[in-house]
Amino acid sequence: MHSMASDIPADDDEARYLALKARDARFDGRFFTGVTSTGIYCRPVCAVRTPRRENCRFFALAAQAESAGFRPCLRCRPELAPQALVWSLQDASGILVRQALRLLDAPEAWSEPGGAPLVARLAARLGISDRHLRRIFEAALGISPLQYLQTRRLLTAKQLLTDTRLPVTQVALASGFASVRRFNAAFGAHYGLNPTRLRGQGVANQVTQDSTHPVRLGYRPPFDVQALLNFFAARRIQGLEEVEGLALRRTVQLNSSGTMSTGWLEARFDPARVQLLLQVSDELQGALPQVIARVRALLDLDADPAAINAVLHPFFPQGDGLRVPGALDGFELAVRAVLGQQITVAAARTLAERLVVQFGAPIATPWPGLDRLFPTPAALAAADGDALGRLGIVRQRQAAIVALARAVDGGQLHLHASADVDATVATLRQLPGIGNWTAQYIAMRALRWPDAFPAGDVALHKALGVQGRPQPARMATDAAQAWRPWRSYGVIRAWSSLP
Repeated sequence: MHSMASDIPADDDEARYLALKARDARFDGRFFTGVTSTGIYCRPVCAVRTPRRENCRFFALAAQAESAGFRPCLRCRPELAPQALVWSLQDASGILVRQALRLLDAPEAWSEPGGAPLVARLAARLGISDRHLRRIFEAALGISPLQYLQTRRLLTAKQLLTDTRLPVTQVALASGFASVRRFNAAFGAHYGLNPTRLRGQGVANQVTQDSTHPVRLGYRPPFDVQALLNFFAARRIQGLEEVEGLALRRTVQLNSSGTMSTGWLEARFDPARVQLLLQVSDELQGALPQVIARVRALLDLDADPAAINAVLHPFFPQGDGLRVPGALDGFELAVRAVLGQQITVAAARTLAERLVVQFGAPIATPWPGLDRLFPTPAALAAADGDALGRLGIVRQRQAAIVALARAVDGGQLHLHASADVDATVATLRQLPGIGNWTAQYIAMRALRWPDAFPAGDVALHKALGVQGRPQPARMATDAAQAWRPWRSYGVIRAWSSLP
């Protein structure tokens, strides 16, 4: 049974209080409640007794709550909440703020390197002055870029302290702090705690000495977990990934700050608690923030169904729980998209398995069938046509794969969620053998762009009833205008409507 909060705009404080009273998981991460009588801020799903309305202040972002002087709750743990996607900002300044948030959400941006200050570097990426960036941030969110970034760092550190046995030095570095001294100072100033004291308090989900104890990640219902896992199972590459029950297992290679880490992960859904339990191998512990970010993208854990369904439910009433399957590695997804051009899913999977056997490195995992890594960009950049041809890959796709690999390996192309979508799509379309369908599919799954639209997709035309009619791509594009800014989700729902 839905709470009354679902019938009231989520940015209304009375709606937020109703959602808080109902512990409504659909609003998790969409707001945080600062309790003036305790000085603590909580998620809407917090199990503590609901505070009196007059003691509640509501914030759209954890950083806003912390900027107002509130400390994170040790029980509901705000760091577990799905990220908020600020799609309400639609004017020119708001779009810049959204782009900045996408960049700041990437753990690679959290470090404190030498050279230009972070705000100046971020502003340069956006093509504006750092003064203008600070001004539009304050106007839109009431906080500065550095305040937002500091909260992301500290909440990540809090999760690592609680859910892992990483040494405090590694926690500090993994969370983007240049030194333990600076980390301790920031943690103490914001939370009034010494990091080692937090670890010793035995807070919720206290870990054992087993370093593979799961890290918990929240998401918002409704979530059709089985549909998402079925999507991955149908495209499973033997040796690289497997789906069993509610779990997805994968081998992983991750380039973090110039260091390549390899290992494995298991992501297991716990629908009863509206959580994902993530376990990673010891080799990936030091890069855990990056792994978490990629898993959240892979499984679309930060989707906001309420906002998406407000637009798409009239068109796809059976698709409210569907998510856009992401990618753990953008290069891998791009290669698999090229291999899948104009052939069946089963045929593309066969080609990908041959590619992994031929060019992927071996790896040991706890599961006998999981023993290969996907080929690196460097490995495929050096591949010759004969070697790819012997795998059954036609010449046009050979050229596309090699061109992709060389562009990624050379740093001309970046395939991740904080990449510039328009520039990346344009660069992809300049590569041989990559047209608009492939570029949009990569934007949808690797760049995590919610409004990507592969207009030429034949299955999409069939679902929309325009197959065989004149200019089906144009007709599909016209029909999907009403889906914006969630056309990626509309595409997934259209595909799922086919028998």
